[in-house]
Amino acid sequence: MSANPMINVQRRVTAAGIPAPSSLRAWAMAALEGATPGEITIRVVAEEESAALNGKFRHKPYPTNVLSFPYEAEAPSEQVLGDLVICAPVVAREAVEQNKEPNAHWAHMVVHGVLHLLGHDHIQEEEAERMEAKERQILARLGFPDPY
Repeated sequence: MSANPMINVQRRVTAAGIPAPSSLRAWAMAALEGATPGEITIRVVAEEESAALNGKFRHKPYPTNVLSFPYEAEAPSEQVLGDLVICAPVVAREAVEQNKEPNAHWAHMVVHGVLHLLGHDHIQEEEAERMEAKERQILARLGFPDPY
């Protein structure tokens, strides 16, 4: 693996409004700034796949905006950070419901997911505050408004 992160994009759904792979990669790279580089796959899916994965891994059988699957390295030389699964219809619906510009919401989902891959969480209030502050900082650098 090279010193630069590798961001793979898989598009498993056809829908209007899905950002270009170059945008998804740029947002992921912004969230990785200062972190050890590694490989990430961003998979854009329909509601059926999101619901199946959310049900299997989180015991919540409905689609969700983003799922993060950190990779547990089997060998120290492996530099795979993990996978993000982003549900295009859920993100589109949330953007409308929350009155957000669609690309801003997509960028937030990518940044949020990458931060999970880097070990950030929002289960405890203190963790949530740190993670949200980091999200705000990254998104502001990218020119997007506060997502909260």
